[in-house]
Amino acid sequence: MKGIDAPHYDAQRTTWGPTSDIVNMFQDTLVALDWDGRTPIPYLAKSWTISEDGRTYTFKLRDDVSFCSGKKFTADDVVYSFKRLKDPAIKAPYAWRAGNIKELRATDPYTVEYELEEPYSELLLQLTMFTNVIHNKDSVEALGKDYGIKGADGTGPWCFESWQPRTEIVLKRHDAYKWGPSMYKNKGPVKFEKLSVKIMPEESSRVAAMMAGQFDMTHQFPPQFIAQAKAAPMLTVTAAKPNFQLLYFGFKTTRPMVEDRRVREAMSIAINRAEIAKGVLLGNAEPAFTIVDPDALDHDPATTGIVKEDIERAKTLLDEAGWKVGSDGVREKDGVKLQPKVYYTQAGNTPRVAEAIQGYLRRIGVQWQLQPWDSTIASAKMAEQDYEIWSVTVPYLSAGDLMNIYFDSRNIPTPNRMNWKDAETDEWLKQGRAALTEAERAKYYAMVQQKVMREHLWMPVLNINMDQVANKKISDARPHMLYQNTFYKGLDVSRQK
Repeated sequence: MKGIDAPHYDAQRTTWGPTSDIVNMFQDTLVALDWDGRTPIPYLAKSWTISEDGRTYTFKLRDDVSFCSGKKFTADDVVYSFKRLKDPAIKAPYAWRAGNIKELRATDPYTVEYELEEPYSELLLQLTMFTNVIHNKDSVEALGKDYGIKGADGTGPWCFESWQPRTEIVLKRHDAYKWGPSMYKNKGPVKFEKLSVKIMPEESSRVAAMMAGQFDMTHQFPPQFIAQAKAAPMLTVTAAKPNFQLLYFGFKTTRPMVEDRRVREAMSIAINRAEIAKGVLLGNAEPAFTIVDPDALDHDPATTGIVKEDIERAKTLLDEAGWKVGSDGVREKDGVKLQPKVYYTQAGNTPRVAEAIQGYLRRIGVQWQLQPWDSTIASAKMAEQDYEIWSVTVPYLSAGDLMNIYFDSRNIPTPNRMNWKDAETDEWLKQGRAALTEAERAKYYAMVQQKVMREHLWMPVLNINMDQVANKKISDARPHMLYQNTFYKGLDVSRQK
């Protein structure tokens, strides 16, 4: 059971977390991510070697893998999948995750040479992501525009059976599956014949359904009821650790209302994150004063003092930027009121957080115009770019992962919704990606963090905990942190008799 649906289930055409959790069940990647959230381990690729210059990866593939359709998996499927990802017609927002590919070669049915234009320091880590799952060309071509909607073929432990938008996704067991990664005891097949994922946007309904034993598991149990779930005799609550999941509000810097850095900083320092974490999330989140979690790979500790909450300084910054308080208490400049339009998804934590922030900002003369959207259309509405501010909760793997997602100018207009086009940022990201040592990579990613934090391109608000709530009859359901995918493959999950 989950609260948010997706616009489709074609992994290459979206950044959307609600797509990824389902995709990871029915499609596989060359490498998997171990429980530590940092270590790539063999999956469809049983081994690999890397050239001395860091540009060529040679993957040796398993020869016992098949798609749900029965088609045999070979190197040709790998070559096809990454060529499709890089095809401009797909407009893949996460294509950069696969690196800057020079050429892909299937040197024999179970060997792929993956040649890059330049070294990519996080390639193996990124290849664990849903963006880089392997597709069956026959399925893609047969379904056309309906691929990921009416169906999609995969080599995963589950097979895509049906999807009713906003209602239910049904997956069935892939009986031939036996190639699970080493992180699982059970290599396949899964222990259930069918998996029904119900979409329930209403939080009270999800709570009631879990309490009544109508569902086995969810990773979207409302945080304000987690304490109740922990006390319930029929439920088990398990936190995904590690877990990097940031709830932030971003500023579209090309909109006049928020183009001034002082205005952005004023909004960021006028709120009380600790109160929001306690009052809205009931302690199921930590205040976020930096964009990158302090425990994440390549976090720069020097960024921790940049955001200093101070309501009086916030007022001074707005005064200096020329926004004066009007007769109604809302600031004005050149006949325009400081009423930025704020887009976000209607479900999840964001609505209550947005309302709390709206209340704080009234005290400094800023009136947020809140515009929530249903999850199935939120990404499309954000793509229209008609807002000053937007919010999502982004899961990520490392500082480099987060910086490359959002701050590279190549990712304008999405996911670089700030429209941040800065030559230094682009160059430092490039240097970080191309680094051949960990120290070099960390140095350049720290420079990016410093710059984007000082520009206040985002308002980091909360580092969200991710808890999996399961019926006590469910066992061996260890939650995974990968892109909000607690279930991941679900190979060990079973039900007690």
